[in-house]
Amino acid sequence: MIHILVTNDDGIYAPGIKMLWQELSRIGKVAVVAPDSERSATSHAITVNHPIRVDEFCVAKDNICGWRISGTPSDCVKIAVEALLPEPPDVIVSGINQGPNLGTDVIYSGTVSAAIEGAMHGIPSLAISLDSWLPSTADDFRPAAVFAVRLVQLLQDHALPPNTLLNVNVPALPEDRIQGVAITKLGVIRYKNTFEKRQDPRGRIYYWMGGDVMDTANEPDSDVEAVKSGKISVTPIHFDLTNYAIINLLKGWDIK
Repeated sequence: MIHILVTNDDGIYAPGIKMLWQELSRIGKVAVVAPDSERSATSHAITVNHPIRVDEFCVAKDNICGWRISGTPSDCVKIAVEALLPEPPDVIVSGINQGPNLGTDVIYSGTVSAAIEGAMHGIPSLAISLDSWLPSTADDFRPAAVFAVRLVQLLQDHALPPNTLLNVNVPALPEDRIQGVAITKLGVIRYKNTFEKRQDPRGRIYYWMGGDVMDTANEPDSDVEAVKSGKISVTPIHFDLTNYAIINLLKGWDIK
């Protein structure tokens, strides 16, 4: 039986992880190790200056159990693989995130970073997100969870290259209205950020960051355009950030 580790950045109480948990349980043995509360936009942060609290978490009516972690999504994968599980999982699935992780947003994403951590351990990994910020029930995540099952099964027969993971974004549509699957590259997401200056009850100044997504042109084969057109986007990501094209250029700078 396939062993699957499930995590996320929305926290162990999120409806997306519950639906993913239930669907993946149809094809394998699922271990859930997830943050005890929301850890969105934590990127690949790890906890080094505080203890990481771990306690068992069960939902009796659903007959499911896992571990609730006080750290980040990357912490969850690290501690699961290196301390909690008796053996490494066969595959790691991070999600289902509430909201997309498209284009350059993957840099900030705790969901994607958990899958990166899995790939760093040499374990086939994928991150999956729903393209909706609206409050959702578990059933809204079902099409994404069903697709995750299909991908996990494919990963048993097709090996990914080293240090590579799959980033998946699913339109917030009923399954029969999704327009297929596109293999894509990362697009570009830009924001018009705002910083609202406020004052706390003790007179200290703080800032609250917000912002809106800007209308940015993306190429047709990008993940952004695929999801806009109602398709599931599957983007292979690797975490070698070296820009090989300019190595020789820099050598010509005579840097000493």
